[in-house]
Amino acid sequence: MTPTLVRQHLPHAGAAPRVDPCARARDWSEIQERMLVPLYEAVYERLGVGTGTRLLGLRCGSGLALLLAVSRGATAVTGVDTSPGLLALARRRLLPEGWETRTPAGTRIVEGSPEDAADAETPAYNLVTAFAPIGCRAGDSEGLGETLRAAAPLAERGAAVVLAGWGPPERCATSSVLRVAAELAEPLRGAGSWRPARRDDLEEVAERAGLRPDGSGRVSCPFGYADVGSALRGLLSTGLFDAAITATDQAQVDKELTEALHPHLRGDGTVWMPNVFRYLIARVP
Repeated sequence: MTPTLVRQHLPHAGAAPRVDPCARARDWSEIQERMLVPLYEAVYERLGVGTGTRLLGLRCGSGLALLLAVSRGATAVTGVDTSPGLLALARRRLLPEGWETRTPAGTRIVEGSPEDAADAETPAYNLVTAFAPIGCRAGDSEGLGETLRAAAPLAERGAAVVLAGWGPPERCATSSVLRVAAELAEPLRGAGSWRPARRDDLEEVAERAGLRPDGSGRVSCPFGYADVGSALRGLLSTGLFDAAITATDQAQVDKELTEALHPHLRGDGTVWMPNVFRYLIARVP
Protein backbone atom coordinates (compact mmCIF):
# COMPACT_ATOMS: atom_id res chain seq x y z
CA MET A 1 0.00 0.00 0.00
CA THR A 2 1.31 3.40 -0.90
CA PRO A 3 1.72 5.51 2.24
CA THR A 4 -0.34 8.67 2.49
CA LEU A 5 1.69 11.85 2.52
CA VAL A 6 0.57 14.12 5.34
CA ARG A 7 1.63 17.76 5.30
CA GLN A 8 2.80 18.85 8.74
CA HIS A 9 2.51 22.49 9.76
CA LEU A 10 5.02 23.33 12.45
CA PRO A 11 4.18 26.14 14.85
CA HIS A 12 5.55 29.41 13.60
CA ALA A 13 8.05 30.84 16.08
CA GLY A 14 8.12 34.57 16.57
CA ALA A 15 6.57 37.33 14.54
CA ALA A 16 5.69 36.74 10.91
CA PRO A 17 8.29 38.10 8.47
CA ARG A 18 7.56 41.66 7.45
CA VAL A 19 6.65 42.22 3.83
CA ASP A 20 8.35 45.12 2.10
CA PRO A 21 5.34 46.99 0.64
CA CYS A 22 7.51 49.00 -1.74
CA ALA A 23 9.17 45.89 -3.18
CA ARG A 24 5.81 44.16 -3.50
CA ALA A 25 4.32 47.18 -5.29
CA ARG A 26 7.23 47.19 -7.75
CA ASP A 27 6.85 43.46 -8.37
CA TRP A 28 3.14 43.93 -9.07
CA SER A 29 3.78 46.84 -11.40
CA GLU A 30 6.76 45.35 -13.23
CA ILE A 31 5.79 41.67 -13.37
CA GLN A 32 2.22 40.75 -12.49
CA GLU A 33 -0.06 43.56 -13.58
CA ARG A 34 0.65 43.12 -17.28
CA MET A 35 -0.88 39.63 -17.13
CA LEU A 36 -4.30 41.31 -17.00
CA VAL A 37 -3.82 43.53 -20.06
CA PRO A 38 -5.98 41.23 -22.27
CA LEU A 39 -8.80 41.71 -19.75
CA TYR A 40 -8.49 45.49 -19.76
CA GLU A 41 -8.33 45.65 -23.54
CA ALA A 42 -11.30 43.31 -24.05
CA VAL A 43 -13.49 45.39 -21.74
CA TYR A 44 -12.42 48.69 -23.28
CA GLU A 45 -13.03 47.37 -26.79
CA ARG A 46 -16.48 46.07 -25.91
CA LEU A 47 -17.50 49.34 -24.24
CA GLY A 48 -15.92 51.57 -26.87
CA VAL A 49 -13.64 53.43 -24.46
CA GLY A 50 -12.26 56.54 -26.12
CA THR A 51 -12.97 60.24 -26.47
CA GLY A 52 -15.80 61.11 -24.14
CA THR A 53 -15.08 58.33 -21.65
CA ARG A 54 -15.00 59.54 -18.06
CA LEU A 55 -13.50 56.69 -16.06
CA LEU A 56 -13.38 56.01 -12.33
CA GLY A 57 -11.00 53.14 -11.59
CA LEU A 58 -11.55 51.50 -8.19
CA ARG A 59 -8.68 49.55 -6.62
CA CYS A 60 -6.62 50.94 -9.48
CA GLY A 61 -3.29 49.65 -8.21
CA SER A 62 -0.30 50.99 -10.12
CA GLY A 63 -2.50 52.39 -12.85
CA LEU A 64 -1.81 50.30 -15.96
CA ALA A 65 -5.52 49.95 -16.80
CA LEU A 66 -5.93 53.71 -16.42
CA LEU A 67 -2.97 54.35 -18.70
CA LEU A 68 -4.50 52.13 -21.39
CA ALA A 69 -7.75 54.09 -21.14
CA VAL A 70 -5.84 57.37 -21.57
CA SER A 71 -4.07 55.92 -24.61
CA ARG A 72 -7.51 55.24 -26.12
CA GLY A 73 -8.52 58.87 -25.65
CA ALA A 74 -10.41 58.83 -22.36
CA THR A 75 -10.89 62.48 -21.42
CA ALA A 76 -11.26 62.22 -17.63
CA VAL A 77 -9.61 59.45 -15.62
CA THR A 78 -9.57 59.05 -11.84
CA GLY A 79 -7.86 56.19 -10.02
CA VAL A 80 -8.66 55.32 -6.40
CA ASP A 81 -6.78 52.94 -4.12
CA THR A 82 -5.66 52.60 -0.51
CA SER A 83 -2.07 51.48 -1.16
CA PRO A 84 0.41 54.38 -1.03
CA GLY A 85 3.10 52.29 -2.75
CA LEU A 86 0.93 51.34 -5.71
CA LEU A 87 -0.47 54.86 -6.02
CA ALA A 88 3.03 56.33 -6.13
CA LEU A 89 3.73 54.12 -9.15
CA ALA A 90 0.39 55.09 -10.71
CA ARG A 91 1.31 58.77 -10.40
CA ARG A 92 4.63 58.13 -12.12
CA ARG A 93 2.80 56.46 -14.98
CA LEU A 94 -0.03 58.92 -15.40
CA LEU A 95 1.28 62.21 -14.04
CA PRO A 96 5.02 62.27 -14.77
CA GLU A 97 6.77 65.60 -15.06
CA GLY A 98 6.79 66.92 -18.61
CA TRP A 99 3.67 64.99 -19.66
CA GLU A 100 1.20 67.79 -19.02
CA THR A 101 0.40 68.07 -22.72
CA ARG A 102 -0.06 64.29 -23.15
CA THR A 103 -2.17 63.45 -20.10
CA PRO A 104 -5.80 64.67 -19.94
CA ALA A 105 -6.24 67.58 -17.57
CA GLY A 106 -8.88 65.60 -15.67
CA THR A 107 -6.51 62.79 -14.71
CA ARG A 108 -6.34 62.25 -10.94
CA ILE A 109 -4.89 59.66 -8.57
CA VAL A 110 -6.63 59.58 -5.19
CA GLU A 111 -5.68 57.72 -2.03
CA GLY A 112 -8.68 56.53 -0.05
CA SER A 113 -12.28 55.68 -0.88
CA PRO A 114 -14.63 56.72 -3.69
CA GLU A 115 -15.93 59.49 -1.43
CA ASP A 116 -12.44 60.97 -1.43
CA ALA A 117 -12.62 61.18 -5.22
CA ALA A 118 -15.77 63.30 -5.17
CA ASP A 119 -15.12 66.61 -6.92
CA ALA A 120 -17.74 69.18 -7.78
CA GLU A 121 -15.76 70.22 -10.85
CA THR A 122 -15.56 66.69 -12.31
CA PRO A 123 -18.54 65.62 -14.47
CA ALA A 124 -20.29 62.38 -13.54
CA TYR A 125 -18.39 59.29 -14.69
CA ASN A 126 -19.84 57.10 -17.42
CA LEU A 127 -17.60 54.10 -16.66
CA VAL A 128 -16.55 52.60 -13.33
CA THR A 129 -14.09 49.70 -13.21
CA ALA A 130 -13.08 47.32 -10.44
CA PHE A 131 -10.52 45.21 -12.29
CA ALA A 132 -8.84 43.64 -9.24
CA PRO A 133 -10.00 40.01 -9.72
CA ILE A 134 -12.21 38.49 -7.03
CA GLY A 135 -13.38 34.95 -6.49
CA CYS A 136 -10.03 33.37 -5.69
CA ARG A 137 -9.49 34.30 -2.04
CA ALA A 138 -11.82 33.74 0.89
CA GLY A 139 -13.52 37.03 1.69
CA ASP A 140 -12.03 38.93 -1.24
CA SER A 141 -15.42 40.29 -2.27
CA GLU A 142 -16.20 41.61 1.19
CA GLY A 143 -16.22 45.36 1.10
CA LEU A 144 -16.35 45.55 -2.70
CA GLY A 145 -20.13 45.90 -2.71
CA GLU A 146 -19.85 48.75 -0.23
CA THR A 147 -17.17 50.40 -2.37
CA LEU A 148 -19.38 50.13 -5.44
CA ARG A 149 -22.33 51.62 -3.60
CA ALA A 150 -20.12 54.53 -2.55
CA ALA A 151 -18.99 55.03 -6.15
CA ALA A 152 -22.49 54.94 -7.68
CA PRO A 153 -23.37 58.58 -6.77
CA LEU A 154 -20.29 59.72 -8.72
CA ALA A 155 -21.54 58.03 -11.91
CA GLU A 156 -24.34 59.01 -14.24
CA ARG A 157 -27.48 56.93 -14.54
CA GLY A 158 -26.91 53.94 -16.80
CA ALA A 159 -23.11 54.15 -16.46
CA ALA A 160 -21.31 50.86 -16.97
CA VAL A 161 -19.69 49.26 -13.92
CA VAL A 162 -17.18 46.48 -14.65
CA LEU A 163 -16.25 43.75 -12.17
CA ALA A 164 -13.61 41.11 -12.83
CA GLY A 165 -12.94 37.67 -11.40
CA TRP A 166 -11.11 34.40 -11.90
CA GLY A 167 -12.63 31.91 -14.28
CA PRO A 168 -13.45 28.25 -13.54
CA PRO A 169 -10.54 26.47 -11.81
CA GLU A 170 -10.41 23.87 -14.59
CA ARG A 171 -9.74 26.71 -17.07
CA CYS A 172 -7.04 28.34 -14.93
CA ALA A 173 -3.70 26.56 -14.78
CA THR A 174 -2.65 28.88 -11.97
CA SER A 175 -5.33 27.32 -9.75
CA SER A 176 -3.08 24.32 -9.08
CA VAL A 177 -0.36 26.70 -7.89
CA LEU A 178 -2.71 28.80 -5.77
CA ARG A 179 -3.89 25.68 -3.94
CA VAL A 180 -0.55 25.82 -2.17
CA ALA A 181 -1.84 28.95 -0.44
CA ALA A 182 -4.93 27.12 0.81
CA GLU A 183 -2.97 24.10 2.02
CA LEU A 184 -0.37 26.11 3.90
CA ALA A 185 -2.94 28.47 5.40
CA GLU A 186 -5.04 25.61 6.79
CA PRO A 187 -4.12 26.41 10.42
CA LEU A 188 -5.82 29.78 9.92
CA ARG A 189 -8.97 28.01 8.69
CA GLY A 190 -8.64 29.54 5.25
CA ALA A 191 -8.77 33.18 6.30
CA GLY A 192 -7.66 35.13 3.24
CA SER A 193 -6.41 32.01 1.45
CA TRP A 194 -7.21 30.65 -1.98
CA ARG A 195 -10.60 29.14 -2.75
CA PRO A 196 -12.11 27.94 -6.05
CA ALA A 197 -13.94 30.65 -7.99
CA ARG A 198 -17.71 30.29 -8.09
CA ARG A 199 -19.84 30.90 -11.18
CA ASP A 200 -21.94 33.66 -9.61
CA ASP A 201 -19.27 35.53 -7.62
CA LEU A 202 -19.53 38.68 -9.72
CA GLU A 203 -23.32 38.66 -9.93
CA GLU A 204 -23.61 38.34 -6.15
CA VAL A 205 -21.41 41.39 -5.60
CA ALA A 206 -23.33 43.42 -8.19
CA GLU A 207 -26.63 42.47 -6.54
CA ARG A 208 -25.38 43.53 -3.11
CA ALA A 209 -24.31 46.86 -4.60
CA GLY A 210 -27.73 47.46 -6.16
CA LEU A 211 -26.41 47.27 -9.74
CA ARG A 212 -28.19 45.78 -12.77
CA PRO A 213 -26.21 43.09 -14.67
CA ASP A 214 -25.95 43.82 -18.38
CA GLY A 215 -23.66 41.24 -19.95
CA SER A 216 -20.47 39.35 -19.26
CA GLY A 217 -17.52 37.80 -21.02
CA ARG A 218 -14.44 35.64 -20.65
CA VAL A 219 -10.89 36.53 -21.60
CA SER A 220 -7.72 34.46 -21.91
CA CYS A 221 -5.06 35.90 -19.60
CA PRO A 222 -2.03 33.57 -19.57
CA PHE A 223 0.55 34.13 -16.85
CA GLY A 224 4.01 34.08 -18.42
CA TYR A 225 7.27 34.67 -16.58
CA ALA A 226 10.92 34.87 -17.63
CA ASP A 227 11.93 32.31 -14.99
CA VAL A 228 10.83 30.75 -11.71
CA GLY A 229 12.25 33.62 -9.67
CA SER A 230 10.16 36.11 -11.62
CA ALA A 231 7.09 33.90 -11.18
CA LEU A 232 7.62 33.77 -7.43
CA ARG A 233 7.89 37.55 -7.17
CA GLY A 234 4.86 38.12 -9.38
CA LEU A 235 2.59 35.64 -7.64
CA LEU A 236 3.60 36.77 -4.15
CA SER A 237 2.82 40.37 -5.13
CA THR A 238 -0.88 39.43 -5.50
CA GLY A 239 -1.27 38.96 -1.74
CA LEU A 240 -2.85 35.54 -2.28
CA PHE A 241 -0.08 33.88 -0.27
CA ASP A 242 -0.07 36.24 2.71
CA ALA A 243 -2.13 33.94 4.92
CA ALA A 244 0.17 31.03 4.02
CA ILE A 245 3.24 33.07 5.00
CA THR A 246 1.62 33.98 8.30
CA ALA A 247 0.70 30.36 9.03
CA THR A 248 4.15 28.99 8.13
CA ASP A 249 7.01 31.19 6.94
CA GLN A 250 8.38 32.77 3.80
CA ALA A 251 10.94 30.03 3.18
CA GLN A 252 8.34 27.25 3.23
CA VAL A 253 6.00 29.16 0.95
CA ASP A 254 8.82 29.85 -1.52
CA LYS A 255 9.84 26.17 -1.50
CA GLU A 256 6.38 24.75 -2.05
CA LEU A 257 5.42 27.41 -4.56
CA THR A 258 8.56 26.61 -6.55
CA GLU A 259 7.62 22.91 -6.55
CA ALA A 260 4.07 23.74 -7.69
CA LEU A 261 5.44 25.78 -10.59
CA HIS A 262 7.58 22.92 -11.87
CA PRO A 263 4.88 21.38 -14.16
CA HIS A 264 4.54 24.78 -15.84
CA LEU A 265 8.26 25.23 -16.46
CA ARG A 266 9.23 25.10 -20.15
CA GLY A 267 12.45 23.93 -21.70
CA ASP A 268 13.82 27.45 -22.08
CA GLY A 269 13.35 28.16 -18.37
CA THR A 270 10.23 30.28 -18.75
CA VAL A 271 7.00 29.63 -16.84
CA TRP A 272 3.68 29.54 -18.70
CA MET A 273 0.20 29.09 -17.21
CA PRO A 274 -2.94 29.59 -19.37
CA ASN A 275 -5.86 31.16 -17.50
CA VAL A 276 -9.35 32.44 -18.21
CA PHE A 277 -10.75 35.47 -16.42
CA ARG A 278 -14.35 36.60 -16.36
CA TYR A 279 -15.85 40.07 -16.34
CA LEU A 280 -19.35 41.35 -15.62
CA ILE A 281 -20.83 44.57 -16.97
CA ALA A 282 -23.48 46.07 -14.72
CA ARG A 283 -25.35 49.37 -14.87
CA VAL A 284 -26.01 52.11 -12.37
CA PRO A 285 -29.81 52.29 -11.91
